[in-house]
Amino acid sequence: MTHGPWRARWLLQWLAVATGLMMLGGAGCQSTGPTVVSSELPFDQAVAEATDGLVAQTQKLPAFLAKVEAKVNKKALIIDPMIDAASGQQTRATHQLEQKVSERFNAQHPQFELLPFQSANLTRAQYLLVGTLTRGAGSGARRPFQINLALIDLATRTVVAQASAQARDDGLDTSPTAVYQDSPVLVKDQVVDGYIRTAQTAPGQPADAYYLERLSASTLINDGNNAYNASQYQDALGLYRKAMSAPAGEQLRALTGVYLASWKLGHTAEAEQAFGRVVAFGLQQRNLGVKFLFNPGSTEFWPDPKVSGPYPIWLRQIARQAAVAKVCMNIVGHTSHTGSEQTNDRLSLARATVIKQKLEAEAAELTTRTKPSGMGWRENIIGTGTDDVSDALDRRVEFKILGC
Repeated sequence: MTHGPWRARWLLQWLAVATGLMMLGGAGCQSTGPTVVSSELPFDQAVAEATDGLVAQTQKLPAFLAKVEAKVNKKALIIDPMIDAASGQQTRATHQLEQKVSERFNAQHPQFELLPFQSANLTRAQYLLVGTLTRGAGSGARRPFQINLALIDLATRTVVAQASAQARDDGLDTSPTAVYQDSPVLVKDQVVDGYIRTAQTAPGQPADAYYLERLSASTLINDGNNAYNASQYQDALGLYRKAMSAPAGEQLRALTGVYLASWKLGHTAEAEQAFGRVVAFGLQQRNLGVKFLFNPGSTEFWPDPKVSGPYPIWLRQIARQAAVAKVCMNIVGHTSHTGSEQTNDRLSLARATVIKQKLEAEAAELTTRTKPSGMGWRENIIGTGTDDVSDALDRRVEFKILGC
C-alpha cells in the first residue's frame, strides 16, 4: 500500500518524459502554435526572437532533460538557403538572415547540429529549416521586412515549428547575388513557390510536397550557384548539368544556370540552346518574365553589350519557341516605381510594343498571336524605385499565355 502513490508519481513522470521525447524527436503528431513577433525590431533582434521562438516550440522536455539531450543526442539540421519571398531570389540580405540564424543556433541552441546543405546530408539530417525575408506592402526603399522561418521534420515531412518577426531595414543590402543578378528571367517557379509556402506553414501541417520531392536536385543547384557566384563557371556548368540529370532536376533554376554558365564561358551556341529550354519551360508554366533593360524613359535597349549583348538570342528563342508551341501571348511591359503613373503606363506599353515588333520580325505568325499591354509600376515585385540592380525585376517584360 505504501508504494502505490510512489508508483503513480513514477508513472506520470515516465509518461511526461516519453511524450517530450516523441515531440522533440519529430513524431509529428503534436504541435504548438507559431511564434509571431508583431512589433518592429532591429534586424539582429528580430532574427534572434524568431529563431528562439522557433526552437522554443520544440522544447517540450523539462530543462534538465533538454540539457542531457543537447549533450548526448544532437538533432542534425540543414538549412536550404533563404530567399526573398517576393522575387524568389537570394540576396545579400537573405544571406545575412541565414548567417544570423545559423549563428544563433550555434551559440544558443546546442541541441541542434547544423550540417551543410548537401545531398549527402539529406539522409543524415532530421530537420530542414527554410526561411524568407520580404519587404512590407507599399513602395519605398526603407519599408520593414517580414521574416518567416519554418522547421520541417524530414521523416514525417511535417512543419513542427514556425516563427515570424518584423524587422527594421537597418541599411540591409538587398542586391541579388551574382547568379540572380545575371539571370535573364524571373526564376520563381513551382519549386520556389513551394519553399515560400512552407516557410509560412503552421506547425502540424505538411510541408509543400512538390518542393520536398525536388530537394535532392536543389542541393546540386545550390552547389552550382555557389560556384557561379565564385566565378567558377566551368564547375558551375557541370553542377547544373548534374542537377538536370537528377530525378526532378529539370527546374527553372537549373535551366537558367546552364544558360548563364555557358554564356560566361563563351559557348554561344550552347547558351542559345539552353535559353530556348528556359523559354519553353516558362511557356509550359504559362508565364515567362524576362529582364530587358531599357534606357531611362526610353524604348531603346541599354547600350552596354555586357547587358544587352544576348538580347538578340533571347528574342530569337522567345519567337521560335512561341511559334513552335503555337501559343498566343500577352506581352506585358513593366516599369520601376519612379515617375508619374500615367508616364509609366505609356512607357511600359511602348516597350511592350517594341518587343512585339521584334518578335514579329523573327516569326511573322506571331503578328496575330501577340498583343502588347503596359502595367506601369502596378505589379512591382521589389517596389523600391532605386533603379539599380536590386529592383531590376520591376523593369521586366512578361509573356503571359492566352487562349487563341
